[in-house]
Amino acid sequence: MKGIKKSFTEEHLYLDFSHQIEGCIFPLHTSVTLFLLSYCDCKIFKVCLVLIGASTDISLKNVVLQDVELQIISRQELPPIVQNCCLPAVVEKPDNFCRAGLAVVLRHIIQKSYEADPSKKEILELLGFKKTCLKACAEVSQWTRLCELTIPLAIENFLKESSDRHPAIPVEILQLEKKLSEPVRVHNDDKLRRQKLKQQKAAGVGPSLAKEKTKSKVHRQETSEELDSSSESLELKVAFSKLTVLEEPATTNREPSHIRKAKASDLPPLEHVFAEGLYFTLADIVLLPCIHHFLVIICKKLSEKLMEFPLLAAWYQRIQEVPRVKTAASQCGIQFLHLPELLTPSNEQDSNLSEVPGVEEQNDASFVGGPRPTMTKLMEKGIEVVFSPHPCPTWTLDWNSLPAAVSPKEGKMSSDRALRKQQQLNNLVYVVANQAKPGDRIVDFCSGGGHVGIVLAHMLPSCQVTLIENKELSLIRAKKRSDELGLSNIWFIQANMEYFTGMFNIGVALHACGVATDMVIEHCIKTRASFVTCPCCYGFIQNTSKFNFPKSEQFKKTLSYKEHMILCRFADQTAVQLPPQRRLVGKQCMCLVDLDRARAAEECGYSVQVISMEPESCSPKNNMIVGVPI
Repeated sequence: MKGIKKSFTEEHLYLDFSHQIEGCIFPLHTSVTLFLLSYCDCKIFKVCLVLIGASTDISLKNVVLQDVELQIISRQELPPIVQNCCLPAVVEKPDNFCRAGLAVVLRHIIQKSYEADPSKKEILELLGFKKTCLKACAEVSQWTRLCELTIPLAIENFLKESSDRHPAIPVEILQLEKKLSEPVRVHNDDKLRRQKLKQQKAAGVGPSLAKEKTKSKVHRQETSEELDSSSESLELKVAFSKLTVLEEPATTNREPSHIRKAKASDLPPLEHVFAEGLYFTLADIVLLPCIHHFLVIICKKLSEKLMEFPLLAAWYQRIQEVPRVKTAASQCGIQFLHLPELLTPSNEQDSNLSEVPGVEEQNDASFVGGPRPTMTKLMEKGIEVVFSPHPCPTWTLDWNSLPAAVSPKEGKMSSDRALRKQQQLNNLVYVVANQAKPGDRIVDFCSGGGHVGIVLAHMLPSCQVTLIENKELSLIRAKKRSDELGLSNIWFIQANMEYFTGMFNIGVALHACGVATDMVIEHCIKTRASFVTCPCCYGFIQNTSKFNFPKSEQFKKTLSYKEHMILCRFADQTAVQLPPQRRLVGKQCMCLVDLDRARAAEECGYSVQVISMEPESCSPKNNMIVGVPI
């Protein structure tokens, strides 16, 4: 067929399978993945369902997708690299490159489907504006976390509890309803909002999406007939014109003066058509199987509750009008519900939505700004800026004798930057090499292009080194360098680090950004592994679903959250362009932030040192936190 590439690296897609109830395959991550495969009409993966628990009597007929061959295997039959990851996962032959976690795997399926048939541009559009849909990891993006983790898990728990007469509505569903009520922001929203204002002026009052009929006058499932724009909101017109490849006709007419001169604050907000705004994206694909099974239970057992979710119900009806969605749903055993028309939220319901828990604001009436009062406060409690001595400040790898692909110069960077990177690696490699024993497993978290992991794999051939990185292109570059070196003791895993579940002995991270350093340390502590981390981007540190700052009991007794954040913000002021005194204060703040991390690890049974890398000029972020379990 024209436009289709015929040769691909063989890839296996591994999905968890526990059980199936009324067309719903559990866990929901598997249902979501199969739905995307069906929507994309993707047949380039060998799909394996991996049994969870003791289930053995499984009929393939119950779980088979049309035209997709499924194989059922046990956990023990997984390739070793996949046994170290949460599913879903995709593995390339020869089984040393793995992609794991729902968002990473779904984005990969989309990319591969488009590469197989570039004429299907609408598939690539699922990745959204700048191809960033669900790209940010769940730890730093509340939206990714809601779609990828908390909603699927909450719906699974809701379905388990549905045998009760009145299962509790998951708070995550309330959060999604609230999200759908918020104004949409898109890259050209000023232009669209002015068009909406013009439409409203012409019609008297603009229609609300939630008030519109849930079924269009024209059935859109498999057609591209133009809709009667006069009966539709601007948002629907824009959204479905993109889906049906009916772009807005170009016009050279200027907007009327009162539209052009309207203040931004007077423009009407854009309303949600789909989960992320105006356009159908991967987020809608992820949410559809989850919300469908939630609504099935609501309609069966809690029909009076449906009135509380008018926006979610409108979204559910609207998504059925997207081309190929009904076909894909039918292939996956999803039989869409016919919901009654619901009104827009009442004031009382708006009030309930405003009470949905969000990010907690922390106020401190006694807070005094600036780093010096905070540092003085710590000094009064005996907490001072003290670094542990460097174990071997002059040690260096013989870079000239190493193969070219080992050197960071292969990473396409300037000679000055490559030299500084070599100096950074000297520090980390020395510490790791002195801790490692033959047979140890070493994990390079946030590995980027593999500068640390490749050196360690080359220098320690008796150790297994695993690179974990969320950015695909960085990991592909690392694998290319590894292939040039012929390394056989190295794995590559594209995933958020929480999807790596394997045991290991040493964790290392060079310039893990913000709370990523804390995630690395936490991962090592859970496994009782040693850690060698070099933090970065202190200014991005903030409270998350996992971490609250300060972390250690010693710092908690002394500093408030805001005072600790002041240290973090000033810890980023160490750039060489800054005045020396300002850089000194920045270095002191860096040390104090890392001392808090060190004290927290010590409370978990570790011996921890905060060391300054040598030479200090190798990086403005030149601290190392070295921890060994006692």
